[in-house]
Amino acid sequence: MPVRLDKVPALAPRPARPSVLWWLGLLLFFVFLGMSTAVLLSVQPLEEQPMNFWALHLGVPVLSWCVLGFGRLLVHIAQHSVVDGWNEARQEDINQKIRRGRRSQQVLSTSLYTGLRELGQPPANQLDALLSGASAMKIHSARLAESAALHSSLPGDTLEDPEFVLRQVLGQLLAELAPSLAQLPHDQPLALLLELDSGLPEDRLRQLWQQAWVESGIRQPITSVEGTGLAALDHWLDQRIADKALLLVVALHFASLQPEGTAEVAVGVLFGNRMTQATLSPLAYLHRPEEEREKTPEHLRYAMRQALDWVPLQGHSILQVWGVGDISQRGAALASALTEVQMPAQHTPAFCNLDDVLGASGLAAPWLAVAAATQNIQHRAEAQFVFSGGRAVEVGLWCTVLTPVTPLSK
Repeated sequence: MPVRLDKVPALAPRPARPSVLWWLGLLLFFVFLGMSTAVLLSVQPLEEQPMNFWALHLGVPVLSWCVLGFGRLLVHIAQHSVVDGWNEARQEDINQKIRRGRRSQQVLSTSLYTGLRELGQPPANQLDALLSGASAMKIHSARLAESAALHSSLPGDTLEDPEFVLRQVLGQLLAELAPSLAQLPHDQPLALLLELDSGLPEDRLRQLWQQAWVESGIRQPITSVEGTGLAALDHWLDQRIADKALLLVVALHFASLQPEGTAEVAVGVLFGNRMTQATLSPLAYLHRPEEEREKTPEHLRYAMRQALDWVPLQGHSILQVWGVGDISQRGAALASALTEVQMPAQHTPAFCNLDDVLGASGLAAPWLAVAAATQNIQHRAEAQFVFSGGRAVEVGLWCTVLTPVTPLSK
């Protein structure tokens, strides 16, 4: 379940103090009632009545008032105790939610291939090209379409056999992740989140992936996990934070049947739980992502602030912002929210819209941004912020923060 601090019940109201004037008035009424009774029941002059007569008719009303007052005091104290108990339980619930919300994942290894990187080329060149903001999209032949289209494609001639190109890319992707995995025991469990988005047949995609995995020489046993995008990572933080397994995400957007405005992307990210993983040194920390619940400026600002608070971090500490997944549709709301939270504005070098540079990357979009942000942290050890949208119009943005690894946090 997502952590929702905005759904915490309000503080219980304190009971009002008993009114002094009301209780003094009640005392006078009781005394008047006792005197009236004495007058009505007296069979001899009042000045001749013995002391026990006055003790009865004045003492009983005063004593009754004292008993009622003491009872009211006990009720008031009990009401305060109930309020204290409620508020203490509420605060403990908030503290527990904050501790759960501030969980994070180690980013242990990344591999990223886009149209800006040739096979075997160092990732630094691709990162520089992404940060430059220059579009990588070109009008050229698409792999599975009959006509040319404006898009970016993975390295390799688009006229080549798509399966051959894909085997090469997947092989190189896993080869870059393998050195980190080689430092782990062979029995280290891996949870695999595989997000493949392609015009190739699904069964053939799975076969190509399986072939690439076998050829990679990676020996750790894998189990599949369900989920999509940052929602899967949010679920992992809730349910498997103490798990010894590492989470390996491999995402692919390749050979689209409708390539216009799209990007071919292959990305791999290896995550580790901070509570259980101490063998590999992390490259960065990815903090809990926060989803925009409704597509409104108010909900967007809340998601941004909450994502920052999970670190915790102020907006002005963000060096670079990455946007992916049709965020251009939210231009006005996004610009306003960035200004209010004091983060780098759109259309500046510190804001990289990956859709403008590469094109739409489908299911691979959030992992593309996470990998790019992690690689940027390796070059400039400053916090990064990621906006990730979805292909569905009604889906709100996901917001998350990546921070560098400081000596105290290792």
